[in-house]
Amino acid sequence: MKNYVEVFTDPINQKVILNTLIYILFLIVLNFVIPYFISLIVKFFIKKMQGAYKVLFFIPSLFSLVVGAMLFTWILNPVSGPIAYLMKSLGMTMPNWSNSGILAITVICFITNWKVFGYNFILLLTGLGSIPANIIDAAKIDGIPKWKLIWNVILPMNRGIAIYVLILTIVQGLQYVFTPINVITTGGPYYGSSNIIYQTYLNAFVLYKTGTSSALAIVTFIVFLVLLFIEIRFVEGKAKNYA
Repeated sequence: MKNYVEVFTDPINQKVILNTLIYILFLIVLNFVIPYFISLIVKFFIKKMQGAYKVLFFIPSLFSLVVGAMLFTWILNPVSGPIAYLMKSLGMTMPNWSNSGILAITVICFITNWKVFGYNFILLLTGLGSIPANIIDAAKIDGIPKWKLIWNVILPMNRGIAIYVLILTIVQGLQYVFTPINVITTGGPYYGSSNIIYQTYLNAFVLYKTGTSSALAIVTFIVFLVLLFIEIRFVEGKAKNYA
């Protein structure tokens, strides 16, 4: 019981939990909101060459997170990276993002975005494509503005796949950020970029605090179990209703 109390009362664990919430917020924006917005634009405004967009956005996910982490580390190097040289030529100084917890979290989320964005985009675009065309055509005949059509018809009808992708974004994202954290920051500066999954690993295999690690693992398991229940309730249940 002491270990579970320590999970929520220890200052380091409190910081890690806050970091985890920040990761979730950033990951939702980068890996769910933005690909959803782009999939809506491609489906209902651009309309052409949807297959090309799928390929274009999916290609980066073929490369490992280790490659992505090393590439971004070079690009964002505050001394010798290309962005640092560009900023220097403009009379500006690039901040050392690895010394700032929030900047490190932002960079790590962008690296994860490299891996997840295309997959989520394809799922969301496929979900939008499964909406019956006769419903959209009927709304157009009635003269409903496109933004109202999207807000009142398209988004509600695509809710099942959207919830699935949202949950997938959180679960996969928290796992995927482990690699860039381990390769680039190792949780620093002073646990400023660590999250609950990396902290579980750190306590188990580096600090050998097995009790704390087990408590963190159980808390993480409960969170994922709640997300699984939400998926079953809103996604699987809805699929059975349509069957």
